[in-house]
Amino acid sequence: MSLQSTDPIADLLTRIRNAISIGKNEVRVPISKMKLTVAKELVRTGYLADAKTVKATPRDELVILINNEGENPTITEIARVSKPGRRVYARAADIPRVKSGRGVMLVSTSRGIMTGAEAIKNRLGGELICKVY
Repeated sequence: MSLQSTDPIADLLTRIRNAISIGKNEVRVPISKMKLTVAKELVRTGYLADAKTVKATPRDELVILINNEGENPTITEIARVSKPGRRVYARAADIPRVKSGRGVMLVSTSRGIMTGAEAIKNRLGGELICKVY
């Protein structure tokens, strides 16, 4: 198995989606700054329980706790919006709402990754990374 992926964010989201579907509550993925930031944003918004780094070989790992033992996962749907073959950008006024505001859109702006609501508040547009509900 190769450690390299053409779209590391899509790989992260797919691993989370697959773990939820089989009832696991923890996922381990090779770490990168982008993956760590996306995971921390999902923890901050309440969709994930915890995200931390662990020293491992050949490289460090990102350990994501989806939900605590005995709880149901908060994530119902998680999908990549912007893909390597088709990047999706939006101005602040054009950032879509997910499930009438019940979900979260993560946006990569010039000030870092933030939720769609924060990007609209700060009047920042950017690349639409993923939507979570």
